[in-house]
Amino acid sequence: MVKTIKGIAASDGIATAEAYLLVQPDLSFDKKSISDADAEISRLQDAISTSDDELTKIRDTAKESLGEEEAQVFDAHKMILADPEFTGAVEQQIKDQSVNAEQALSDVSNNFISIFEGMTDNAYMQERAADVRDVTKRVMAHLLGVALPNPALIDHEVIVVAHDLTPSDTAQLNKKYVKGFVTDIGGRTAHSAIMARSLELPAVVGTDSITTDATEGQTIILDGLNGAAILDPSDEDIKHYQKLAKDFADQKAEWEKLKNEATVTADGKHFDIAANIGTPDDLQGVIDNGAEGIGLYRTEFLYMQSEELPSEDDQFEAYKKVVEGMNGKPVVVRTMDIGGDKHLSYLPLPEEMNPFLGYRAIRISLDRQEIFRTQLRALLRASAFGKLRIMFPMIGTLQEFRDAKKVFEEEKVKLVEKGVKVSDEIQLGMMMEVPAAAILADQFAKEVDFFSIGTNDLIQYTMAADRGNEHVSYLYQPYNPSILRLVKHVIESAHKEGKWAGMCGEAAGDNIMVPLLLGMGLDEYSMSATSVLRVRSLMKKLSTADLKELAERAVNESITNEDNKKLVESYINK
Repeated sequence: MVKTIKGIAASDGIATAEAYLLVQPDLSFDKKSISDADAEISRLQDAISTSDDELTKIRDTAKESLGEEEAQVFDAHKMILADPEFTGAVEQQIKDQSVNAEQALSDVSNNFISIFEGMTDNAYMQERAADVRDVTKRVMAHLLGVALPNPALIDHEVIVVAHDLTPSDTAQLNKKYVKGFVTDIGGRTAHSAIMARSLELPAVVGTDSITTDATEGQTIILDGLNGAAILDPSDEDIKHYQKLAKDFADQKAEWEKLKNEATVTADGKHFDIAANIGTPDDLQGVIDNGAEGIGLYRTEFLYMQSEELPSEDDQFEAYKKVVEGMNGKPVVVRTMDIGGDKHLSYLPLPEEMNPFLGYRAIRISLDRQEIFRTQLRALLRASAFGKLRIMFPMIGTLQEFRDAKKVFEEEKVKLVEKGVKVSDEIQLGMMMEVPAAAILADQFAKEVDFFSIGTNDLIQYTMAADRGNEHVSYLYQPYNPSILRLVKHVIESAHKEGKWAGMCGEAAGDNIMVPLLLGMGLDEYSMSATSVLRVRSLMKKLSTADLKELAERAVNESITNEDNKKLVESYINK
């Protein structure tokens, strides 16, 4: 029977395919006494052999889609399976304790994990604890005869169904086969949603129940335009959505014609539409969609995709590739924004009650300056190859910005003294995402070269609502007058000092927000590359003269988020 599950439209598009449940199986077991140790060891060896074959396939797939460096983690997993100290200990436990293979594997792996985690003076060895956990989970699944989901091994067209998707899960999705995904939790600002837009995959998030409603192999229509998943669709449903998919494809073809055009409003005003990226691999999408620059290069993904802190040379090569690849168009690089929901296995952070309010971003950089200085040196060296701009995340006080700028200037002097070529035209800016800083934007504007408004965190902090918590997702209100007043103040403060203001949060590509931002005079709009042509098309239809009045009404007359949504919709549809 047809069933429609509503959620949040996180990435545009429509797809129809089988459901692939990316859900972790139940790996619980009972301890059992056994009389035939040889038979139990044989079971263990079969599970290890199957796991090894599986890891070989995963490694080959990862190498092809993610590169050699990313695939090496699976070599480490295979080494554990081949390590006689590990597997031999499990076999010995079976013999000595007369216990089933599941219990012996659990006991031995827990012992190894405890040893590795206790090596607090050796970060590399501490990381091996996570490898042992992953390998144990794989072998345990085969012992229990349950399927362990492997997104990298998907070899037919599917729609991935999951409770949530981590950035690493999303990175393993092969676009050739994965046609979209739908999750129980999350919102438009979740990292999985952002990556879906980068990959141009339809996505619906925050359904609450998709993992319990859907079954493996079930046909699903994913409507990423309206935020719905249709289970067991009828022939009529399939025909209807095939037409919607064709209409959307035709619309994208029309937008494609604007690829090489400047972003100009109906009354002839030019604005810059830039793209957000996470890695140099995203560069082609920026170029293909005709972006006028990169407004946000999230450098933390370089750290998250590495097994250790990336070296200065590794970072330099990544930044150089992006700056050079943009052929003179501006590239705004955000320094490392680790913390909150972004963690590094090799850089343990303190346990915190509220990590989004704690030790993250510029706070880590200023505290761990050896990491910060390495990144700044790499950026300074890359500046010689294009138009580089640098911004610092999570700035809350003027002193933080001054301290960060001082470190930057110290590293620049050192490089110049060594004869390293460095640009003298690097702009230094900051993310405007802490409400305290936004309120004092008029003072910050005297010292920065530009502002980039990060709406995802600005809304989260202003509304006191965790952006990843589905229970308070209703408080993600980009059109709320309180948010708009902060945004308007930031833009006006920048302009008063002759500086420019951009926005790199998800709101920059929002059809309701764009007219309001044009009315406020925002200079740069940075978004997922796949949104660039849609927004350019929208701007060509809008006149800034009319929008100034619209923005004033939204800021000073409206009371609620919904008021402003209706206000803009009425204007666009008149």
